[in-house]
Amino acid sequence: MLDDRLRDDAADRLRSHGLRVTAPRVGVLLALERMPHADADTVARQVRASLGAVSTQAVYDVLHALTDARLLRRIEPAGSAARYETRVGDNHHHMVCRTCGVVVDVECAGEAVPCLTPGAAQGFVVDEAEVTFWGVCRECQSTASVPTNEENA
Repeated sequence: MLDDRLRDDAADRLRSHGLRVTAPRVGVLLALERMPHADADTVARQVRASLGAVSTQAVYDVLHALTDARLLRRIEPAGSAARYETRVGDNHHHMVCRTCGVVVDVECAGEAVPCLTPGAAQGFVVDEAEVTFWGVCRECQSTASVPTNEENA
C-alpha cells in the first residue's frame, strides 16, 4: 500500500511539472525517495531491480530531465560522483563523511533564503547558498581512532 501511494505521488509530481508519466521516471523518483543522495549507478541498479531491463543511458536521461524540471537536486561533493535527491526548493545543506562518503541533510541555520551571502556579490542577485560540511560520521568514528568534537574541546 505504501508503494502504491509513493507511485501515485511520483506520478502526480511528474504531471504537476508538465512531464509525461513513464515507468523509468517513476522508478527514478521512487529509488531516490528510498535512497536519497544516491549516485546514477546506484539509481540505475534500483530502477532495474524494480522494473527489469532499463538502460543506464535511460536512467541518466531521466536524471537530467528531472533535474532540469527541478524535481531533483544534483549535488557534487568534491571527489565524489554526482548525487541526486528529491528534496528540492528549500535551503538545506549537506554533511559528507570523509571516510565512507555518506551524505546527510543539514538544515540551514538562517531564516532567510539564501542563509549566507557573500561579502561582495559583484553584481549577482544571490538566490541560493550551497554549503557542504565535511567530517567523519558516527559509524566511522566508532571503527577508527578519530577524535570527536568533545575530545577536541
